Amino acid sequence: MIKLTRIDHRLLHGQVAFSWTKFLESDCILLASDALVKDELKMSAMRMAKPTGVKLVMKSIDDSIKALNSGVTDKYKLFIIVESVEDAYRLVNACPAITSVNVGGMKSREDRKQVSKAVFVSDDDVEKLKELNNKGIELFVQLVPSDKKQDIINLI
Repeated sequence: MIKLTRIDHRLLHGQVAFSWTKFLESDCILLASDALVKDELKMSAMRMAKPTGVKLVMKSIDDSIKALNSGVTDKYKLFIIVESVEDAYRLVNACPAITSVNVGGMKSREDRKQVSKAVFVSDDDVEKLKELNNKGIELFVQLVPSDKKQDIINLI
């Protein structure tokens, strides 16, 4: 069962590893990222950041889609984390089980505008988020579980 799908450019870090995982009572974290699986050093860092007693799986977007749609992940209370709107867009469009996306940290860049404390979006991000919203996907900003959910469409 998918507990939460989150966009966070840092993937697994303290706030995500502990606050969200505990709040969700998640027993497995799936890091779905093409860039991550090509970077052994970053993968090692992710393994060190994982909470004790929680399974950590790191897969490419395509392999994540296959796993999610095959049913092998159904036995877990799954917390999925992707690095970008693009990755979330690909995952959501290919996995009907994903019905909402938490937009967490998205770093500032020259081509992005700030829409909340830690969320910066590009024009392409906005287009993809609006398309997902039109398909009925819940899209919300919530940095930590104690924060109030904010509809990203209202922010952009």
